[in-house]
Amino acid sequence: MASTLDLTPRASARGVGSNADTIGPVYGYTAAGSAFERATRPDYFGWLEHIRAAAGCTRPIRLAGQLLTVEPSTGRVLDQRHTDAMPDAAIYTACGNRRATVCPACATIYQRDAFQVLRAGLVGGKGVPETVSQHPAVFATFTAPSFGAVHVRAVKRHTCANRKRCDCRSEPCHARRDTGLCEHDRPAVCWARHEPGDQVLGHPLCLDCYDHDHQVVWNLFSGELWHRTKQAAERWLAKLARRRGIPRVDVVTASGNLRKVPPVRLSHGKAAEFQARGAVHFHALVRLDGVDPDDPTAVVPPPACFTVADLEDALRAAAEQVAFATPGHPDRPEGWPVAWGEQVDIRPISLTGRGEVTDSMVAGYLAKYATKSTEVTGHRSVRLDADSIGDYADPDGDHTARLIDACWRIGRPTGTPVPLSQRPRDHRPRPGFVERWQCPDCGTHTRYPACPVCIAVRQAVLDAQPASRLTTNPYARLRRWAHMLGFGGHFLTKARRYSVTFQLLRDTRVTFRRHEDQAHEHPAASGSPAAQVDEDTTLIVGTLTFAGVGWHTTGDALLANTAAAMARERRTTGREELAHELSTTPAGTVPTAA
Repeated sequence: MASTLDLTPRASARGVGSNADTIGPVYGYTAAGSAFERATRPDYFGWLEHIRAAAGCTRPIRLAGQLLTVEPSTGRVLDQRHTDAMPDAAIYTACGNRRATVCPACATIYQRDAFQVLRAGLVGGKGVPETVSQHPAVFATFTAPSFGAVHVRAVKRHTCANRKRCDCRSEPCHARRDTGLCEHDRPAVCWARHEPGDQVLGHPLCLDCYDHDHQVVWNLFSGELWHRTKQAAERWLAKLARRRGIPRVDVVTASGNLRKVPPVRLSHGKAAEFQARGAVHFHALVRLDGVDPDDPTAVVPPPACFTVADLEDALRAAAEQVAFATPGHPDRPEGWPVAWGEQVDIRPISLTGRGEVTDSMVAGYLAKYATKSTEVTGHRSVRLDADSIGDYADPDGDHTARLIDACWRIGRPTGTPVPLSQRPRDHRPRPGFVERWQCPDCGTHTRYPACPVCIAVRQAVLDAQPASRLTTNPYARLRRWAHMLGFGGHFLTKARRYSVTFQLLRDTRVTFRRHEDQAHEHPAASGSPAAQVDEDTTLIVGTLTFAGVGWHTTGDALLANTAAAMARERRTTGREELAHELSTTPAGTVPTAA
């Protein structure tokens, strides 16, 4: 069986998931020959055991340093080891990247953790009370508005059994009889019935008619739009409670003050997904909770009179009403309008395992999209800066190149209308100028107090840094997130009271691995692994430093990734067999509105 991951560098942006040989032994073989040479070594099985923690990682992190085994009660050093005596003189650890196109193995672990986090908020478990299964809950999809006509595949009636392999006859893309050309003399109609894998899906019919500036600004402010939508829905439910005669709840704040709050509140788990046109839309699991006056942090059911229909009405009303204009920009002083699109899909969630939308289906669906990014648009790159922006941005290029160009152009510094290096020079003595001097860093001769060339270089570096909270330009983040087409939010978020945290799941996994070789039951994780020690426990204290990224050779990557691919295949087969025996639907097969 061959490795399912790339073993040689690709001609794409750095850091997107390809293995490359690092500085190390040169064997003069191909990848297969290098793997054979490694497999014939006497310490081969010891090497496999050494790299097991990062065997499936595409670009593992190598650490070097010293490990000390310490007795906690006395602080006495029981054992001392150095990575120089280990295979490859390094410790391998997984990169932990969530993107499936960067590292499939780490993304699989992240996806499974996300599934547990999302599902626990619907059915309970892992510290979440099981009473949450009695709360009203819906699966909502919020889409972006239209920024121009794009090629689409619309199916009014599905007759297929599996949407992933949908072969239903679609409607014509843009069938219009009243117009044939746009204002740029390009066809404004499309009679084609596109197939699911058609490369033109999501591309504008006319690139000049499409509003690329508005789309990247919408991506930038989409997180604020969701925040306001949730607040509007909670206000709608608070008004409904007041009309039904349900009083507000008195809770004591952390400062000891008494505060009256509505009797219901929303908790959510949300995943962002990129559409083929480069706009994000949100899938959210929204749960209706009550408020406990004695313990405001507790998760309790809402009053009995609140139903799923009330929750659905609140979200629909909020999606229709919430809209705002972004701050002014030199290119658009009135700002851009930000609102949801017309396509809003809200479905109740069935917790019985039978129904159109079940808890396992939606949790698997959101967890799957939490490992994706801009791949659907055809763009993959790391964070862009002044040196690499020219490789991706083009105001006259394709759809994605114009979106990236819009991010870089709108996110430019707006405090100084004309850059210092482009201002006209007047050699007459006047305030602000000095005698002609030569910059010791770059050698530029200038009469400005500060070298304009070095200032431009420093500004280019700042363009890729996080925007300061004190900045007066709200669009400065567009340059930092130009590689994400303007979207700078997290792909998976949740409310604090919705479910457990990823850290708790990681700590539980560490505790399990510590005790998996023991016959007795191990305790559940109740804190960080360092805090879960007793008198018979020894601590391993490491002083490790970064030594590199990636496998030493493509042969090592071939062996490690193939072993991990076989393990993943066995786990997938076992899950499918178990689902077949239980007659359940595999997770992640929810049809969506977009």
